[in-house]
Amino acid sequence: MDARNPLRDPRDRRLPRVPDPCALVVFGVTGDLARKKLIPAIYDLGNRGLLPPGFVLLGFARRDWGDGDFEQVAREAAEAHSRTEFREDVWRRVADCIKFLPGSFDDDNAFDALDRTLDELEDSHGIGGNAAFYLSIPPVAFPVVLKQLARTGMADSSQRGGWRRVVVEKPFGHDLSSSKELNSLVDSVFGPTDVFRIDHYLGKETVQNLLALRFANTLFEPVWNSNYVDSVQITMAEDGGIEGRAAFYDSTGAARDVLQNHLLQLLALTAMEEPVSFDSEALRIEKHKILKAISLPEDIEASTVRGQYEQGWLAGARVHGYLDEKGIAADSTTESYAAVRLGVETRRWAGVPFYLRTGKRLPRRVTEIAVIFKRAPHLPFAKTDTTELGNNQLVVRVQPDEGVTLRFGSKAPGSAMEIREVSMDFLYGAAFTESSPEAYERLLLDVLLGDKTLFPDHEEVEASWTVIDPLEEFWQSRKPERYRAGEWGPRAADKMLARDGRTWRRP
Repeated sequence: MDARNPLRDPRDRRLPRVPDPCALVVFGVTGDLARKKLIPAIYDLGNRGLLPPGFVLLGFARRDWGDGDFEQVAREAAEAHSRTEFREDVWRRVADCIKFLPGSFDDDNAFDALDRTLDELEDSHGIGGNAAFYLSIPPVAFPVVLKQLARTGMADSSQRGGWRRVVVEKPFGHDLSSSKELNSLVDSVFGPTDVFRIDHYLGKETVQNLLALRFANTLFEPVWNSNYVDSVQITMAEDGGIEGRAAFYDSTGAARDVLQNHLLQLLALTAMEEPVSFDSEALRIEKHKILKAISLPEDIEASTVRGQYEQGWLAGARVHGYLDEKGIAADSTTESYAAVRLGVETRRWAGVPFYLRTGKRLPRRVTEIAVIFKRAPHLPFAKTDTTELGNNQLVVRVQPDEGVTLRFGSKAPGSAMEIREVSMDFLYGAAFTESSPEAYERLLLDVLLGDKTLFPDHEEVEASWTVIDPLEEFWQSRKPERYRAGEWGPRAADKMLARDGRTWRRP
């Protein structure tokens, strides 16, 4: 049996591993990300028995708080946003591991105090020098925090007798040049193997299921190529607006915020070749090959669309336009919608267009990958209206209704041989008794375990920027198209596909 957990049989590989005793330091612990995602994820890990003995959550922020003040804030966050049922006995165990340190990022004394606190935790909690630092802060603050960690030696595993890791939130720079500078800095402070660049989409269960769907079944992989696939559509739609993030969003836009990371990572997982194993290095190699093989359209103007939402109606309520949002300049040209046609120059995908789109204030919140197959070359059914019978589709729904849908033709009831489209659905919630862990829950656990399988490395990040930078340069002097809130984006996006003889799939 496992000495750390007497109920755990180490021979049972189905059970998640428990990390070694350690501390998790969260910089910017008072922000939305920490309150809505990180603290609830820590509570959920505790509820599932996956926090190690001696675990400590160390919050660091510019607040005049003590441990008790932070504990109350953390409790409210866990009660409001945790995935699992809130239980007082579980919270008491988690609360005993919570500490808070006030300070600003340029305050040497505060970082010296953090260094001493981690040393003290080796004796009081037995963390053995193990600590992860989560940068839940604006990217502009990354350099000053990293330099403080370097100055104090807190980032040096060789000095501390245990492991030291850092978690970096997106965006990883704002273009290729800044991304390289950030990667160089973070890799110089921490070793490359100790840097975890977090893309929470890769922690979602259905994203990982895409690999299982392809490589654990002989049904799909033989037709997963240009001989049978007409096109691929990857959609991330949000019904919300910028939600109080005007300063960040207006300087970033939809392409940098979502297309550069989430959607290109989903493209890579969809198009990659089978890895030799399901470990971080093997996956990285195959994803990187695809990202390097992406080709931009020859006519960027005809094959890309930027949009900005105007006032409209959503869920029966009128919503503001982008330019009317608080903190947005009246002449802003930042896009809230982006769509692009990309190619993948490999033998498997030659000639297959990949259509990517993302937008805010769209009719519903949904993320999906739709593999659209070619039509049958001949239909011998006289009663079938070929204009109504669409292409076969395999749709992987990433959120919110996680699952897979297969659309195909079937005979309609009656004496005539008439073919109609039908759907076969697989729903995660209906097929499995256990609920899926939230993405941050899975990824935080992997950070503490040192498992980088679901984390993109710097080469993937830089390859993604080589796709986005030319688009941003082309768009710089052009105004975005307009679309009403509650619509599926600008009409120009529909025309973009119409020129190719295709239409957007309606999620």
